[in-house]
Amino acid sequence: MVYDFDRYLRDAELADWLHELADRHPDLMTVESYGHSYEGRDLLLVTVTDRSTGEHHTKPAHWVDASIHAVELTATVAACHLIQHLVDGYRNGDPREVEALRTRTFYVVPRVNPDGAEWVLADRPRYRRSSTRPWPWTDGHRWPGLLAEDIDGDGRILQMRIADPDGAWTTHPDDIRLLVPVPPEGASAGTPRYRLLHEGTIVDHDGFTIPTPVAPEGLDMNRNFPAGWGTGVTGSGDHPLSEPEILALVRAIVARPNICGYNAFHTSGGVLLRPSSTQPDTKLPAGDVWVWKQLGEIGTRLTGCPVHSVYEDFTWDTSDIMSGAADDWMYEHLGVFGWTTEFWDVVHAATGTKSSTHSWYIGPTDDQALAVLRWCDRHHPQGHVDWRPFDHPQLGRVELGGWDDLSVWINPPTHLLRDEVAAHSRFAVHQALCSPRLEIRHTRALPLGDDTWRVEVGVSNTGWLPTALSARAIAQQLVRPLTVEVAAAATDHPLEVIGGPARQQLGQLEGRAAVRFAGRNDGTPDRVLAIWTIRAVAGSRVQVVARHPRAGEAHAAVQLG
Repeated sequence: MVYDFDRYLRDAELADWLHELADRHPDLMTVESYGHSYEGRDLLLVTVTDRSTGEHHTKPAHWVDASIHAVELTATVAACHLIQHLVDGYRNGDPREVEALRTRTFYVVPRVNPDGAEWVLADRPRYRRSSTRPWPWTDGHRWPGLLAEDIDGDGRILQMRIADPDGAWTTHPDDIRLLVPVPPEGASAGTPRYRLLHEGTIVDHDGFTIPTPVAPEGLDMNRNFPAGWGTGVTGSGDHPLSEPEILALVRAIVARPNICGYNAFHTSGGVLLRPSSTQPDTKLPAGDVWVWKQLGEIGTRLTGCPVHSVYEDFTWDTSDIMSGAADDWMYEHLGVFGWTTEFWDVVHAATGTKSSTHSWYIGPTDDQALAVLRWCDRHHPQGHVDWRPFDHPQLGRVELGGWDDLSVWINPPTHLLRDEVAAHSRFAVHQALCSPRLEIRHTRALPLGDDTWRVEVGVSNTGWLPTALSARAIAQQLVRPLTVEVAAAATDHPLEVIGGPARQQLGQLEGRAAVRFAGRNDGTPDRVLAIWTIRAVAGSRVQVVARHPRAGEAHAAVQLG
């Protein structure tokens, strides 16, 4: 099966593509199920690493997951592109990708929410932001009001407009196809005005009001993580980890303590978002904020996406914060630096200027909306549909048309998908190569007489980040220390450790990032020396293994004599 990242894959087709790719590259890639969705679909995890240089769990790893929100289909395309990018780069001998797979592991979940994606990609789609589980009413009762869905069977969820003298929308003076808000001072006499609605069905219509209730599937799985979880957050679920998809995801991540970096793929906005969602930067360790900014500079350079703190830049009302998100959980509970990538900014595509960081709340300006309409005329004519009469089953005569939000504001047109996601694969490789990495750089055996030896092993962290990753991980004791262990080679003579424990705890090691704060006097905070006194006959070989839960494993053999 050929996939050119120019369309969206249904669940079965996605699984087939992943398994076929893994079958062609068994030395690099595996696919497994880490759990099941609410509707019983497999939740798929792809592991990519060069297995000839060690199994996945023996190397520092970077985790990427995508499409926790059903309509954010671009995210799955980006995750699949990353997998293909890694495999192709390794096979083509690209130095960065070869080094990345030789020394690191990538864990990729292409679709956290397969149920919701199936609803959105159906021949007759239903709008679904996140989970399909009925909530908060488990019977799935549809309360009176508008429920967005495809009512005319054309495979799209567009908009409905109703002529209304009190309507809040009117036509743009430069293009009557486009509806814009009526100005604060009102509209002049004779100006057409409309009430604007999502295409959908009105349940129990009373003939006058059109409530907009939360859908029976009102859960937001990216508010179900334990970090800052609360019932005051829209769609947070019954309790932290109440949703099978999120419980399975958290268990899969915790089972892989070698994860050193995290990225959640979403849409839209064309930005790289970082924690915290609940606190200003002044409440975070200054060193951790600095690391995010250093990584973000490269991210912006590679992808063109600016970096923002969710709390500092994207929160409309700091008394009503977003919490329970995956990247906050990764940082607060595991001490791992994480990102939420929001692909696609159609305003930027149309105008060359980034959308406001508050565009999620207030939408585009009239001029921006007009520019997007003009852009659609040139590049995506199906993105805005001419208004046409429609006999609505509850409302009577309305007009259908307007924006196809799914392919304009939420995701790019499919012919732009590859270009939109490609650079983010390079950013994932960069982040992985910034992780800590253990290497044994020094071994020595000194004879002390009577078959007694002093054995030395020097261990280095040759990565950029420290082995603990973050100041938060140190302060909260979220990661175990480096251990170094000595033993006889499997087929060699026995040995006795008579000085020092055979297995030693040696704390945490700094990475190259520390040189920025060393004032050109580096020292060796990235190194540690393990020493044993051993009794064994000359000619014996000693096996040494250094392990860190995040920085991987390093092995060495020391010949005595």
